[in-house]
Amino acid sequence: MNMVSSIYISVAIFCSVVFLAYWAWKTLSWLWFEPKKLEKRLRQQGFNGNSYRPPFGDLKETVKLMEEASSKPISFTNEILPRLLPFLDKTIKNYGKNAFMWTGPQPKVLIQDPELIREIFSKYTVFQKPPNNPLFKLLAQGLATYEKDKWVKHRRLLNPAFHAEKLKHMVPAFYLSCSEMLSKWEKLVAAEGSELDVWPFLKTLTADGISRTAFGSNYEEGRKIFELQQEQAELAVQVARSLYIPGLRFLPTKRNRRMKQIFNEVRSSILGMIEKRMRAIEAGGSRNDDLLGIMLESNLTEIQQHGSKSYGMSSDEIIDECKLFYFVGQETSSTLLLWTMILLGKHLEWQERAREEILQVIGTTEEPDSDKLNQLKIVTMILNEVLRLYPPVVLFGRVIEQDTKLGNITLPAGILILMPLILLQQDQEMWGEDAKEFNPERFSEGISKATKGQFSFFPFGWGPRICIGQNFAMLEAKMSLAMILRRYAFKLSPSYAHAPQAGMALVPQYGAQLILRKLENN
Repeated sequence: MNMVSSIYISVAIFCSVVFLAYWAWKTLSWLWFEPKKLEKRLRQQGFNGNSYRPPFGDLKETVKLMEEASSKPISFTNEILPRLLPFLDKTIKNYGKNAFMWTGPQPKVLIQDPELIREIFSKYTVFQKPPNNPLFKLLAQGLATYEKDKWVKHRRLLNPAFHAEKLKHMVPAFYLSCSEMLSKWEKLVAAEGSELDVWPFLKTLTADGISRTAFGSNYEEGRKIFELQQEQAELAVQVARSLYIPGLRFLPTKRNRRMKQIFNEVRSSILGMIEKRMRAIEAGGSRNDDLLGIMLESNLTEIQQHGSKSYGMSSDEIIDECKLFYFVGQETSSTLLLWTMILLGKHLEWQERAREEILQVIGTTEEPDSDKLNQLKIVTMILNEVLRLYPPVVLFGRVIEQDTKLGNITLPAGILILMPLILLQQDQEMWGEDAKEFNPERFSEGISKATKGQFSFFPFGWGPRICIGQNFAMLEAKMSLAMILRRYAFKLSPSYAHAPQAGMALVPQYGAQLILRKLENN
């Protein structure tokens, strides 16, 4: 071997050693030095929690407690946090409100002070949505996940689709979807009453509503997209409950392959809808008054006004927004209706009060319009109380890009901020001794009076990033509830097992079995 070859080999070995040493240091820093530094700073700020244990932190215990909690139902109670998030519940009991937990090497810091949460929601460019595991992007991206300028652009382009006047035109679609569901119930419910698990029907109802209002198609045409997105959501929950390891998404595991396959199928289906609509628009046809049509019109107008496609959304971005319509819209509306029916099946006096109001304001056969739906004061009180006790999302998360002052504390970059909505909305100091009880009367004079001016009720978020579809969800819920209550009385079945479960939304683990009875005036 000559001297030149020896030099090359020596250099190669040296570079390899340096490379391996660099990545060893980076890994050690990620798994030990950085987490311990963050832990020290958090304790200095008055936060407490378990000491960091590499590499999983509290993840193993979190998974174990969740498996135990979900192994059986609970007695009927609205204090559901111990079942939903048992490790979070345990952490608060052990360390108080100012606590932190570990998911791998990242600390999750609990913020429960209402005014600090208001500040977080207000400063939305500073406190940003946490980046999802890259595999989550296969489920849905869009307005809910974007930040800064991209979020501003998409919010501006999508606002017209959710304007109150546009939503009025969607009420007939809600009516048609609910009529179809009630026709199915007519065949299944005997005159003397029958037990029915309403959960699958409510999911179908809201998926149908999304299909009609978003794309002008019926549920049968949108069924494939809906079912694929449901499967994708279940796979995404599995991803969320496992430790995130960079690069793992590139491995051809069974789950990764299936998620990518679903992504491609859904993209192809929605792209077909968009291209068909664009051809109709270019041919001078109607743009339709559904969400897709309004969105495409808003997008085209923006591009034409500025003379550049960069001011509008790309095809892939439109597809992502459509997927978000399907997923978020269906989940929010179906779970709101579900827990409303369960609670009204438990509290029959409130069911009867709502029915009397519906019959008085709308009547027994008339097709409700948005104006009459908005006159339903008792129904609105009930829906708000359901959202207080069973919000679709039980906690909100935010991240910061640099050390940030919040109130009198300074939060270090690298942490995940958790705001447990479900705890604030059941806090006895803010809501009174009956905070965990179902009492819609507390909303009889509106939300401001119910909260006593405190920042303690935000089921759809708050501030500039408040959920754009909240009025859509409330209008659909009022329509569906009005039609159900004037046709059926119902109560909880003895076979109902109370088992709320936090996935992508708050769902019933074992379904929602009710005893339905047809009303004589129908």
